[in-house]
Amino acid sequence: MRGHNAALVLGLLRAAGEEGVSRLELAERTGLTPQAVSKITTRLRADGLAAEAGRRASTGGKPRTVLRLVPGARHAVGIHLDRDEITCVLADLAGRPVAVRRAPLDFGGGAEAVLDAVAHEVAGLRAAAGGPPVLGAGVACPGPLDHAAGVLRRVTGAPRWDGFPLRDAVAERLGLPVVLDKDTNAAALGLGRAPGDGGASFAYLHLGTGLGAGLVLGGGLHRGPHTGAGEFGHQVLQLDGPRCGCGRRGCVEALCLAAVARGDLPAAARVLGVAAANLVELLDVERVVLGGRTVLAHPERFRDGVAEVLAEHAALRGRPGAASGGGPQAVPEVPVALARGGSRAVADGAAELVLSELFR
Repeated sequence: MRGHNAALVLGLLRAAGEEGVSRLELAERTGLTPQAVSKITTRLRADGLAAEAGRRASTGGKPRTVLRLVPGARHAVGIHLDRDEITCVLADLAGRPVAVRRAPLDFGGGAEAVLDAVAHEVAGLRAAAGGPPVLGAGVACPGPLDHAAGVLRRVTGAPRWDGFPLRDAVAERLGLPVVLDKDTNAAALGLGRAPGDGGASFAYLHLGTGLGAGLVLGGGLHRGPHTGAGEFGHQVLQLDGPRCGCGRRGCVEALCLAAVARGDLPAAARVLGVAAANLVELLDVERVVLGGRTVLAHPERFRDGVAEVLAEHAALRGRPGAASGGGPQAVPEVPVALARGGSRAVADGAAELVLSELFR
């Protein structure tokens, strides 16, 4: 309970930003007693995690002391293992990148080479940044995988990883606590921190060397009971379509990447939009966010193409007006945006896998 209460206070300090928050406000928002808040904030200040940020005028009595988070007090490592590239970030407690490194990677080449690359890049990252203690490392990579056990499953195009305990292997190499998740989940978790980028329910669609989704539903990341949610790229749109790396035919991923390969970007965006419309219809998400290197190479083309399909979908899905008892009421269009952080979105989210444990 003591750790839970401290996490509540830390989360509010993080949300308050540079403006800070008073102890009385912390007590009101957490439901804790002023005495409990005072003890917690005293410990946080002693650990260097919180500091005074001036005083705020009070409606009665003496001015209130305002506290703020000290973002540079700790760091977290975020690691994005793509099929051909590794991206590492060192983030502060506010989630802002302090240092970034990228290098080529052959993810299909096997565990030893990947672990060597992780150790080398993280060592370079920490040496360049120096500074405070590191809380841990978040690792984000293609799925499917078992988030709870930290084990990879039959990753599309890289079946030799099936059953490999990547979380524990990276933890042993780095000497740090490690959290493992899919690349799309990590990105969605990071984006979900900023309401303007996400919302209570949104889908993050990642089109890079593959295609997947991260789902935030009702304000929380949705992994599913077997941590297998979000295999968006392998919904079949064309029964006799091209063969996909997963073994099926006509998957969204195969259709979309084939269109990109032949230079037909409008077709690729439309396929992605049709699949996104299916997802909106199924989950009633409020927003669609796009990311991944293929999207980032032509961001406006994909954003506008997907938005056009979703607008058509909304126009076709009118429904009777319940409140007025009258005529048709159009389903609102679902906005489409590009992910904050660009090519760093997954690595930033991987660092958030660690930070979310501290601020839960």
